[in-house]
Order: sequence, then structure tokens, then C-alpha cells
Amino acid sequence: MNTIELKDITFGYSNEKNVFKGLNFVLKEGEKVGIIGPNGSGKTTLLHLIVGILKPVRGEVKIFDKIRKDEKDFKEVREKIGLVFQNPDDQLFSLTVAEDIAFGPLNLGRPRDEIYKIIKDTLAALGLHGFEDRVTYRLSEGEKKLVAIGTVLSMKPQVLLLDEPTTDLDERNRERIIDIIKGLSASYIITSHDMDLLQKTTNTIYRLKDSKLNVISI
Repeated sequence: MNTIELKDITFGYSNEKNVFKGLNFVLKEGEKVGIIGPNGSGKTTLLHLIVGILKPVRGEVKIFDKIRKDEKDFKEVREKIGLVFQNPDDQLFSLTVAEDIAFGPLNLGRPRDEIYKIIKDTLAALGLHGFEDRVTYRLSEGEKKLVAIGTVLSMKPQVLLLDEPTTDLDERNRERIIDIIKGLSASYIITSHDMDLLQKTTNTIYRLKDSKLNVISI
């Protein structure tokens, strides 16, 4: 089954040439995909089109076997597909780590007596036991990245989209995030400049260039 299907996508930012013209992409259920490409090739744009942050000028976005066009369609998508932003400060806006982790499940209507267990289990999986009351903006960059991943994992998504998850991290935190990604059972797409990361965590790697996604032999 195709979980995500983009057909003949054209997209461009105002006053700029098209980022995509005729882009096609398919993610099948269970796939773990990496996308590499130069700056400006559209890696982040691709992820934002999948969750409806951006809308194509032309083409079809089909997710979970349903064509998605308006905000109502994409609200359902965001309940099942989690996006981890490249910059964790774009994702973390609560005072404490526990509040950030709880935000998504609360919005999904999870009962409050279940939320505490979700927070505890998520932080344990990230190696952040005892971080519940830590002030988010005082965390290190690596800790913020981990918490940002946690805000998505706490919603138990069917698909994860990870945008440059190891950028600007030291080797210790980079390896921690690689281990976490390798342990995920959900399908995912990782965009990155880090070929070593993609080789360790994905089954298929595409190079994105000139609106084309070509499989790289590794």
C-alpha cells in the first residue's frame, strides 16, 4: 500500500522560480527512506507539502489513499504523520519538557491520566529520564533535538518526517539520535546532508535534484 503519493507536483515560492516542476514520489507502508540533496533542492519543502504546511500549485497529494487538498484534509494527516523540524526551537514552545511532550497527545484527546505515562515512557525511550520539569529553552542543542523528536513520538504517528535530525550536533548526541531512529517501527522519511546517517537508518536513499528523485546505489 502507498502511504504517501505525490503526483506531478509543481511548487514555487513567490518571486522565485519553481522549486518543483513535475515531482513524483511514493512512500510505501513500512519503508524507511532517506533523501539527500544540495541546499535549495527542496528537501524541507517536500516534507512541508506532505503535511500541508505548503500547498502545491499543481499536482496531487494523496495520503492514506485519500487525495488531500484543504486544511480539513491535512488536519487528519497531521494526526497520523509527525514532522520533526530542522530547528527544534520551531517545535518547542512550552515552558517545560513535560508540557512540550504532552501537547500533542492532549490535542489528540488523550485522557489526562494517560498523559503522565506517555511523558514518562517517551522520555525513557529518549534517554531523558528525569527531564520532566527541565526548562526547555535552557536545554543544550542536542537535548532540544531529542525533546523535539519526543513531541512527535508521543503522538504515536504512523509515519515520521525528520528534517536534518543530526545537524549541528556533537558526535555523542548524533549517535543517540541514530540509535533512536534505528529503533523506530514506523515508516519514516529523513532529509539530510549526512550520508552516513542515511546509510545507517534507511533502506532506500534518493538524491533530490532538479525536481527529480533518483535512487542512489549504496
